Amino acid sequence: MSREKFAWVTSVVLVALLALQLPGTLAHRDDDYAFVGQLLTIHRQVADSYVEPVDEDKLRAGAINGMLSQLDPYTVYVPPSDEEKFDRLLEGSYKGVGIQLDQDKDTKEIEVITPIEDSPAQKAGVLAGDVLLAVNGESVRGITLDEVMTKIKGPLGSDVRLKVRHLTGEEVELSMTRQEIVVPTVKGFARRPDNTWDYFAHNDPKIAYVRITQFTPDTAVKVKGVLEQCLKDGMKGLVMDLRFNPGGRLDQAKEVVDLFLEEGTIVVTRGRNRPEEVAKATKEGTLPDFPMAVLVNEHSASASEIVAGSLMDNRRAQVVGTRSYGKGSVQEVTHLERGGELKMTVAYYYLPSGRLVHQKKGATDWGVNPNIVVPMDEDAQKWLAQSMEQSDLFRRPVLTPRPATAPATAPASKPATQPATTRSSTKPATQYTDVQLEAAVTTMIGQIVLKDQRDVAAHAQAAPVTKPAQ
Repeated sequence: MSREKFAWVTSVVLVALLALQLPGTLAHRDDDYAFVGQLLTIHRQVADSYVEPVDEDKLRAGAINGMLSQLDPYTVYVPPSDEEKFDRLLEGSYKGVGIQLDQDKDTKEIEVITPIEDSPAQKAGVLAGDVLLAVNGESVRGITLDEVMTKIKGPLGSDVRLKVRHLTGEEVELSMTRQEIVVPTVKGFARRPDNTWDYFAHNDPKIAYVRITQFTPDTAVKVKGVLEQCLKDGMKGLVMDLRFNPGGRLDQAKEVVDLFLEEGTIVVTRGRNRPEEVAKATKEGTLPDFPMAVLVNEHSASASEIVAGSLMDNRRAQVVGTRSYGKGSVQEVTHLERGGELKMTVAYYYLPSGRLVHQKKGATDWGVNPNIVVPMDEDAQKWLAQSMEQSDLFRRPVLTPRPATAPATAPASKPATQPATTRSSTKPATQYTDVQLEAAVTTMIGQIVLKDQRDVAAHAQAAPVTKPAQ
């Protein structure tokens, strides 16, 4: 046999052996080519011969979504047209001036529900209850809310002028610069008259209340700043409210837990093709020890379940409420070469006890089970969600009543003497109480009393005994 022929035969044998030894490469690649070929054939047949014209972009998206629908509901394809919106949702931010608007059904006036904290609109002087009259000198009378929003939107760094009528009847034109708006995710117990947050739910003993609505890039820093100030103001215990929190960034959940632990496991992530990762608490930056409760309900998911479950497993906090949602999976976002993104589940996370929070198909046990179970029926939960939404809004200015002889300058539908502190259409019912928060506060009061007693006993035991003089 010639050397050339021998070399050729050897090469063929080596390639065959390599294909057998690496089934994930060549063999699978043949399957991939066959699948893609079949898909292209079907696509071309439909595009050429279907009874009616077809939208080929929808066909392609449908093919992708059909494949992903066989997986869990958290694995999705994001088309190029939705990339920016999806990314902003993950980061909890958007572009604009930072106001929430509504349109009166009767008068068609565009009204400011609330400005966003620290937004260009708030800094420029936009107030809750203002009526929007014009954008960049163009009247908005008679146009839809969507059309108004289009006029307000624009490139980052560009200016926009809004003419508004305050509740006093005064009309002013305010100038502001469009920015990246980061939606606040750390809330307090109630708004003060100046619209800053009061973070104390109970004054004697002083029990702080912090509500986290989502875990975004700055959540941990904000939480730490608030709690450090609360400690300076005499905080003895804390209630952290994670109800209705859908989750967010895993790194922020870890950092929030790390604020309260000096050591121990925070969370473990494990996937089929992912190495196990164990997140550990560090002593540096840990807040002082104080009694703590965490509120959860069936709408607390993902990152919020990590925080509640980890603090409970590490015996750092009592968990109060009802069993959480059970979304214990980690999604990885991949930017695709031809545009769009793939958000795919790549791992599950496990609490320090080894518990899998994720609710798999057919599972009977999932989520975080509170130490103290306090149920709320559906109507009470709706009332609670509505109350939280109302508390987030900036208060409307309380107007000083004018003398009876003074003419009103505001429109007849909203006289200048009307406080208008709440919207009648969204005013929550008063027949309910937040029994879960009450249970958490009561638990904290008991733990604070016990802690004070232990501290007094420890101090007395450590004090030196002075013998009487002989």
